Amino acid sequence: MSHVSAIKKMSDIKQILEQALEAINNANDLHMVEHARVNYLGKKGILTEKLKQLGKLSIEDRPRAGQEINQAKTKLLDAIAGKKQKIEKKQFSEKISSEQIDISLPGKGQTPGNIHPITQTLFEIQEIFSTNGFEIADGPEIEDNYHNFEALNIPEDHPARAMHDTFYFDADRLLRTHTSNVQIRYMKENAPPIAIIAPGKVFRCDSDMTHTPMFHQIEGFLIDKNVTFADLKGVLNSFLNKYFNRELQVRFRPSYFPFTEPSAEVDIMGDAGWMEILGCGMVHPNVLKNVGINSDEYSGFAFGLGVERMAMLKYGIDDIRLFFENDIRFLKQF
Repeated sequence: MSHVSAIKKMSDIKQILEQALEAINNANDLHMVEHARVNYLGKKGILTEKLKQLGKLSIEDRPRAGQEINQAKTKLLDAIAGKKQKIEKKQFSEKISSEQIDISLPGKGQTPGNIHPITQTLFEIQEIFSTNGFEIADGPEIEDNYHNFEALNIPEDHPARAMHDTFYFDADRLLRTHTSNVQIRYMKENAPPIAIIAPGKVFRCDSDMTHTPMFHQIEGFLIDKNVTFADLKGVLNSFLNKYFNRELQVRFRPSYFPFTEPSAEVDIMGDAGWMEILGCGMVHPNVLKNVGINSDEYSGFAFGLGVERMAMLKYGIDDIRLFFENDIRFLKQF
C-alpha cells in the first residue's frame, strides 16, 4: 500500500468513532455492548487494525495518527463503561419491580439480639446501688501482688493465699482474683467519705458447674465516720429485697476474710432452704492503715458478690457454664 493510500485510510478515524458511539448508544443489552466492543476494539477490531497500519505511515505522520486512534479508543472505552452501568442499573430496577421486593424490610428468619443475662444482671445491680448513693469505679485486671493481696491484709505467708488459685504472669504480676484491688487504689486517691462499687472480671483456676476460670464480681465498700455493722446489714438487706423483688429472709453467719473484721457470709432462704449469696464485713483496720486512712477516726464495711451466682439464683439456673456456651435457645429466654 502506498504512503498516500495509508494516509487516506487513517483519515476516516473520526467517522469510525461516530459509528462506534452510535452502535454503543443504540445497544439495548450487555450482549450488544460487548459486540460493539469486540467489533471496534477486539483483536481484529476496526480501531485495532488502524493501529497496525501505523507502521506504514511516514515518521512525521505517525504521532498525529497514533494520538487520534488512542483518543478514539479512550472515548469508546468510556462510552462502553457508561452504557454498561446504565443497562445494569436499569436491569436491577426492573428486577426489583418485577419481584415486588421492599429492600427496606428486614430479612426473614432473623432473631433480634438481646443483652446477655450477665450484662443484664450487672446493669441491674449497678442501678440499685447507684440509686443508694454508690459510685461506680474501675481498676486494672492485670494486677500486682501488693494491690491484690498485701494491701488487703494478705501477706505472702498468709494462709488466706491458699483460698485463691491464681493465674500468675511472673513472681509479681497476676490476673486479679477479686475486684477488691479497686478498693485499695480508690482509697489511696480519694479521702473519705467514700461509697463505691467496683464491677468487673476476675480470674481463678477453677472450673465446674458452679465455677469458671473467668467470672464477674462486684466489690462494694463504704468508708465514713461512725459506720457500723448495722449499716452494712441495712444496705445489703435493702439491696437483696430490691434485686429479687420480694421480702427475703436474710441471715448473716460469722465467717473469715483477711480484709474484714468481723466478717460474715450472707444467706437467703429459698425453696431448697438457706443459700449462700455473698460475703461481707467491716473493713479491717490494717487495710485502712495501708491506704493512709486513720482507723481511729474512720470505719467502713465491704462486701463482694458473684454476678453469675446472683443471676443463677434469680433465674433458677443450675449450671454456670450455660452463660458462656452461647446457646441461642438458652440466651433468647432473657
